[in-house]
Amino acid sequence: MGWLPFEYAVRNLGRSPQRLLASVLGSALVVLLVLAAGGFVRGMERSLSISGDDNSVILVGAGSEESLERSQIDMSVPTLAAASVPGVKRRLGVDYASPEVHMALVMKTSRESESEFQAVVRGITPTAYLVHPQVRIVEGRPPRPGEYEVMVGRLAATRLGVDDRELAPGRQLWFDNRAWTVSGRFAAPQTVMDAEVWVPLTDLQIATRRDTLSCVVLMLDEATFEDVAVWCAQRLDLELVAMPEADYYAGLLEFYRPVRAMVWATAALIALGGLFGGLNTMYAAFAARVRELGALQTLGFRRRALVASFLQESLLATAAGGILAAVLGLLLLDGLAVRFSMGAFALSLDAPVLLGGLAAGVGLAIFGVIPPLWRCLRLPIVEALRTS
Repeated sequence: MGWLPFEYAVRNLGRSPQRLLASVLGSALVVLLVLAAGGFVRGMERSLSISGDDNSVILVGAGSEESLERSQIDMSVPTLAAASVPGVKRRLGVDYASPEVHMALVMKTSRESESEFQAVVRGITPTAYLVHPQVRIVEGRPPRPGEYEVMVGRLAATRLGVDDRELAPGRQLWFDNRAWTVSGRFAAPQTVMDAEVWVPLTDLQIATRRDTLSCVVLMLDEATFEDVAVWCAQRLDLELVAMPEADYYAGLLEFYRPVRAMVWATAALIALGGLFGGLNTMYAAFAARVRELGALQTLGFRRRALVASFLQESLLATAAGGILAAVLGLLLLDGLAVRFSMGAFALSLDAPVLLGGLAAGVGLAIFGVIPPLWRCLRLPIVEALRTS
C-alpha cells in the first residue's frame, strides 16, 4: 500500500483543537522570536552600512580611528584639505568639506526635570547637508548659529528615552545650563545620524569650551582616497589619518559583532526551549495515537508513509504559526525603533529575515515530530494495538 492521502493529515488537525492551538501558538512564538533577533541584527547592519558614503573620506586625529568622540584636529584642516587635494567636490564655489564635532552630552527636557539622558550630538555647518545626502529635513528648519537652537533626528526621542512630542519643533532641551530650542526634525533613514542631535558648530564649541574639531568629512569628485591619504602623510604637523567613510562604519559593525552573536545565541536558546516544549507536546499527542499507528500498519501502510503523513500535520500547524508570526512581525516589529549604545535604529524585517524565521518554523516542525513518532513506531504492531 502507498502513501496516506493528504486529506488524512488535514482532517487530523481538527481532532484536537487544544493540541492544534498549542502547536500554532508555540511555533508562532518561536518564529516571532527569530524574526525579532534577525530584525535587530539586520537593522544594526543596515544602519552602519548605509551611514557611510563610498565617495566620502573622513579625516580624524591619529590614534582616534575607532572613535570620533576622542579625535581632535585643528580648525584649519577643512580649508587646507580642500585647497591642497585636487579633485575634492566643489559646486558653486562651495567645497564639500564638512568640519564636525562629535560628542556625547547629558541633556534634560526642562530645567526642573530630574531625569537626565545622554545624547549623541554633532556640531555641524551648512556643508554637512552636502556631504551627508541621506539627511532630509522633514519638519521645521535647520538651527541658526547664535540662536541656541538644535535640530533632532527622527529617532532621537528613542535614543533619549523620552516621548516623541517632547522633541517637537518649539520645545526645548537643556544642556550647558541653558535652554536650546528645537528648530526642526530631520530624517536619515537607516543611518546612525537618524538618532542624533545636530547643533551649529560654533555654538557647540562655545558651550563645550572646545576649539578643535572631531573630524572633517570630504566628498570626492575626481580625487581618490589615495590622494587624500598621501596628503595626510605629508602633513605630519597636522597628525591626521584618512579613512573611507564606509570603512569607518564597517569597523563599528565589526566592533559590535559580539552583541550580534549574543542576540542570535539568546534567540537560539529560547527556540531550543520551545523545541523541547514542543517535543513534550508531541510525545503526549502521539502516545494517545499509538493504537491508530498500529491499525494503519495493520492495513498495510509502511512506517515511512506514517512518518510522511504526521510530518504533514506538523508542517501545516507550524506553517500556520509561522504565517501568523510573520504578519505580527511586520505589523509590530518592522520599523520599530530600539535604543542602543551607539544611538538608535529601526528593526528591519526584510525578505532574508522573514525567510529565516519561516525556516526556523519548518525546522521546529521536523525536529519536533520525528523523535516522538519514531519512538511510538518502534513498538511491535501487536503491542501498539493493545495500547489503550
